[in-house]
Order: sequence, then C-alpha cells, then structure tokens
Amino acid sequence: MKIRNFTIIAHIDHGKSTLSDRLIEFTNTLEKRKMKDQVLDSMDLERERGITIKMQPVTMEYKGYHLNLIDTPGHIDFSYEVSRALKAVEGSILLVDATQGIQAQTMSVLEMARSFGHTIIPVVNKIDSPNARVKEVKEEVSKLLSCSVGDVLETSGKTGAGVPELLEEVISKVPTPKEEGGVFKSLVFDFEYSNHQGMIVYIRVLSGSVKKKDNLSFVMAGKKFLANEVGVFKPAPLPVGSLSCGEIGYIVTGIKEAGIASVGDTVSSSDYRGEALSGYEKPSPMVWASIYPESQDDFDELKRALLKLELTDSSLTFEEESSGILGRGFRCGFLGMLHLEIATERLKREFGLTIVVTIPTITYDIKRKNGKVETVYSPIAFPDEGDVLEVMEPWVSVKILLPTDYLEMVMPIFYEHECNVVETDTFGDDRISLSVEMPLRELMRRFFERIKTASSGYASISYTLLPNKKADVTRMDLLVAEEPVPAFSRIVAKHSIQEEGEKAVEKLHKILPRQQFATKIQARALGRIISSETLKPLRKDVTGHLYGGDITRKRKLWEKQKKGKKRLAETGTVHIPTDVFMKMIQ
Repeated sequence: MKIRNFTIIAHIDHGKSTLSDRLIEFTNTLEKRKMKDQVLDSMDLERERGITIKMQPVTMEYKGYHLNLIDTPGHIDFSYEVSRALKAVEGSILLVDATQGIQAQTMSVLEMARSFGHTIIPVVNKIDSPNARVKEVKEEVSKLLSCSVGDVLETSGKTGAGVPELLEEVISKVPTPKEEGGVFKSLVFDFEYSNHQGMIVYIRVLSGSVKKKDNLSFVMAGKKFLANEVGVFKPAPLPVGSLSCGEIGYIVTGIKEAGIASVGDTVSSSDYRGEALSGYEKPSPMVWASIYPESQDDFDELKRALLKLELTDSSLTFEEESSGILGRGFRCGFLGMLHLEIATERLKREFGLTIVVTIPTITYDIKRKNGKVETVYSPIAFPDEGDVLEVMEPWVSVKILLPTDYLEMVMPIFYEHECNVVETDTFGDDRISLSVEMPLRELMRRFFERIKTASSGYASISYTLLPNKKADVTRMDLLVAEEPVPAFSRIVAKHSIQEEGEKAVEKLHKILPRQQFATKIQARALGRIISSETLKPLRKDVTGHLYGGDITRKRKLWEKQKKGKKRLAETGTVHIPTDVFMKMIQ
C-alpha cells in the first residue's frame, strides 16, 4: 500500500503552514493560480493573526504515493488539536526555526509524538533567513533526538529549498499503515458542520473500507446514518468512490443534530457489534467566562450562535445562567485565553452580535463550613469569606526556555506569580530551561506577557495541568454607585487583595464614562471596602445665560442643580457600555 500519513509539529510561528504550502505546490496538488499563502488556514482570523487555529488535512500525490498531511496548530491553547492529529498518523516532521532554535513547545509536542510511537523526521526551517543559525540549530536538534547532524534536513518554507528531499524522506522513513480487512472501522479526529450537508466527519480508516450509500453508525453515540458522500481533501473536499484502510478522508453524514458527532468516536458499519476504538484526549476547559448579549432581545440569537459555534468547535462548552444586572447569558468554557479571544471575535464577526464578556476565571473546589463540597465556575458564585472552610484550585507545570542573560529579569516575576522553581537545566551554550509550578489563576494574570517582555521576546513557554492544591483566595467585588457588577467580580489571592483592589478601581475610574451624578467606584473583599474613588459628574453651566445681576440669582440655580444631582444619585442607574467590559478583561 503506497500510503504515508504524517503531520508537521513545531513551536508557534516556526513555519508549519508555509512549509505545507510548498509541499502542496511542489506535488501539484493545487493549481498555481489557486495557490495563496496559508492555503490550509481557511478562517479569516487565521490569516490575520498568522496562526493556525483549526487543523486541516490534505492528500497529495507524489511518485505514485498517497501522502496524507495534517497541518496542526502551534499555539499552546490548541494542543488538543495536535493530539488528535497525532493519533491519526504514523510519522511527524519536527520543524525547528533556524533563527530561534528549539523552544519550549518544540519539546512538548515532540514528547506527545513519541508517546504515540511516531517516526520523527527532524527538519531545520527558514534556512534562507539572514539570521539563520543553521549549524548550531542542527546540532541542538541532533542532541535532542540523539541522532547524527546529517539526519537533520534543511528546508525553506519561503523558497521551497529542501522540499524534494523532505518528500523522499517521508516516503522512506514513515511506516506504511497496517492493512486490516474485515468490517469497516474508523476514528473521528475532527468534524465540521454544513448547513446543507449536515455533519461532516474527518476520519482515519483503520480497517475495511467505506463507500457512498453505506449504512454506518457512531458506536459511542449509537446513531445510525447513511453515508451521503465520501472523499479526500485536495485540500478542498473531493468526492471519491471509496476510502480504504490507512486512508484519511471525510464522510458526509447528513445529521443535523448537535451532540451526535464527537472527537474520538468510532464510525463503523451499522452491523458492527464490537466496542468503540480508544478515543483521543478529550479537551477540558481551563478558562471560564460568562457571555451576555448587550440587549436581552438578542438572547435567543446568542444561543443560536453558540450552538452553531459548538458544531465547528468541539472544545467549546456552555450552559445558561442569569445575572441580576446583566440578565440572561451563558457560562462558557475555553481552552485558554487565546481560545476565548478567538471565540468571542467569531461571535461578533460571523453572527454580528454585540456581547458583554465577564472577567475570565478558573474552577475552584470549595468546601463550606457546613460540610458541603461544590465546584464553582463563576466568581459571583464564590461563597462569602465567612462560609468557606477550604478552597482547592488547579495548578500547572510550566516549562520556560530563555537566554541565561535574562534569568535575573524573570526571577522577580516568579515571586509575584507564586511560582515554585522545581528544576533548572542548561540548554546549549547560552540558554537555560526552567521548570516551575504555579496556580493556573496566576498563569492567566498576564504571566506570558510579562515573561516575554522581561526577556525581550526571547523566552518560550509551554505548560501542562497538575492536580489541584489548596488555595488562599477570596472573592473581590467591584461596586458602581454602591451596586455590585457581577461581570467585574474576580477571585484573587488574599496576600495581594489590597493591590488588586486599588488597580481595578483605578482602571475602572479611568474608562467608565462620567454620569449625570457623582458615581462611587469601590472594591469590596473580606467583608470591607478596600479601595474607593469617586467619578465626578457631568456638569452643565446653568448660569451661562445670565448677564450680570445679583450673585444670589446664580447661587439659587447652583443650589437647584445640586439638589437635582443628589436626587439622581439616589434613584439613577449607571449604564456601563460594552467596551468598558472588554477593556476591563484586557
């Protein structure tokens, strides 16, 4: 069988998508007039940001071989996408930027590929760059993989240099898929939704074959369906007569129900009575935020938009909730801060919604003094200080690679973010690898940005989830005109409560528009007000129409205005614009 299934793994921005473009171009998979940059990145957001968010398969023909490539995301938030791709193939091209060398994410994805028993093909990319350190980086890679320097290939995704040699290496090194006959079985590694065709599942065939009009079923979901179409990716969907063992392609199911297709399920012949194949790593939300429509009239529209988004983004989770001030909305789970940003941006662009997003948080396991144990997803649901006996929170293991010259700059940041340095190791001549453990809430508190800034952008970071540990945290509320705003509530460490409260009040004071009356902005925690500022009211010149005369005439008008402001302060409400909510979470 002349089939080779492989993927490209690398740190973010090391050139995976660009190299994929050259492979597609060299194998004439796509006509030159249809070629464009990031051809496998179909979303506008992917092109704008220069990152891959959703993986995309493509089948290439070269010297009689079917080469199935899956381009994967490099950002750490989308590592679940990488795990799916790795389960569907036998080999991985490990891509390393010749200007940057090995980074933290390089090692984490390599470890994942090795755990699946992959054949690894080491490649140093961007050799055409004026800043390329080809010799040094090849030596780094050879040490990491315990192979000779001669085994490390050189390519340029920009010029196409080294692409023919890479294709030959894929053919000679990546194992042929094991051929199994019998009943049709396949693993679902991704899916998408079409308004016309319903659910389209991306599969890797593990035994037997499938063709159009076959009676199939989802083993785990227990749903039967008729295959309306089977095909491969070129990279656009191309219908074929059948898909055989070892091939990667798609099946149009015609199913238009949510919750039927799931990553890791087994699609098989309808008469299959065995168990489902071992599934993939199930993505679990690490960050939670509430999303509300700016107008409650748009609630149903927001619900429909989230349901449609869920059909194309299996890692998104949401459930309905309500808030006294913001009304009805949804509590949503995301893989990380970038995933949150991408999802909210898609809601605005693709569905034209104006939304309010609360400050992101994580989950806490709380034991109350009455013995009740509960998991809290929202800061507003976090119990008052006097009702809490114990709080447990998720921790992460973080690996950081940076030049040794910047070590002194990042150590104070570790202290501020409650990091415990577990291990240090020299990496090459002038770089150091640091392993630290820290609370997930501190990782979300602009930790990446601060480390990047302190290291002039040279540090790279990857992380994995650890078991929960005891936390010393409490809820901090922000009050506007003496009314708590749920969207601004957050969970903070007790030792930094004063600093966090002052920062939050100061920030809101700067961005909240002035009202017709004096508006108090306060931070409240541990049963007391910890910070307070007053936003001055808008003031109309009520005496501007007077020309001279006794000063008492002006004083009467000023006094009347003062009483009016006082009445407004007692009965008026503060309207908080959507952009204020967005600025507060940034």
